[in-house]
Amino acid sequence: MSRKQEIIEQIKTFAKQKLKGETSGHDWFHIERVRKIATDLSEKEGADLFICEAAVLLHDVIDDKLVKDEEAALLEVKRLLSELNVEDVESAHIVEIITTMSFKGGGNQEMRTIEGKVVQDADRLDALGAIGIARTFMYAGSKGQPMHEPDLSPRMHTMSKEEYRSGKSTAINHFYEKLFQLKDRINTEAGLKIAEERHRYMETFINAFLEEWKK
Repeated sequence: MSRKQEIIEQIKTFAKQKLKGETSGHDWFHIERVRKIATDLSEKEGADLFICEAAVLLHDVIDDKLVKDEEAALLEVKRLLSELNVEDVESAHIVEIITTMSFKGGGNQEMRTIEGKVVQDADRLDALGAIGIARTFMYAGSKGQPMHEPDLSPRMHTMSKEEYRSGKSTAINHFYEKLFQLKDRINTEAGLKIAEERHRYMETFINAFLEEWKK
């Protein structure tokens, strides 16, 4: 096993422990799926696999959906990378990716590097399709949000992070507020092919859901 593979295994152990017991759809299985997608995309797009894997493993460890103190969580990640003797340039690259890749209300900050684009695409692809649908309802339930309220319109404007996280919404509205927008924000050609198929599946589901709701 190479030194970088050893580092990835240690990062994996750290992240797995941090996400233990997570029930909002951002659990360890989510990380494993995103890692597989990122590995495939990095091969096709010529990205650095070490950077992609490390960023995937760590991206939810600092997410404000899961942690109370983002700054403290980020400091812990930086400390871990330092203790594992990850080169400064690589560490900075990983931190840049995990701190800028999130949707958070509709902002569309462009990822600077191909590694950032691959990781962001991989994470977004796991929010689409059949698993994306399941994760949406799981997350809504964890936040006490209803499945659907016909009189509550989706928030289609660009929101602050606070409004996006705390404002009133529903599982169904989340498709319009975020998920249906993701296909057009995919960075890579390889990712777009997957996104288009998963997007169509979600449209079929939503149409069937709303049709059944009316009956």
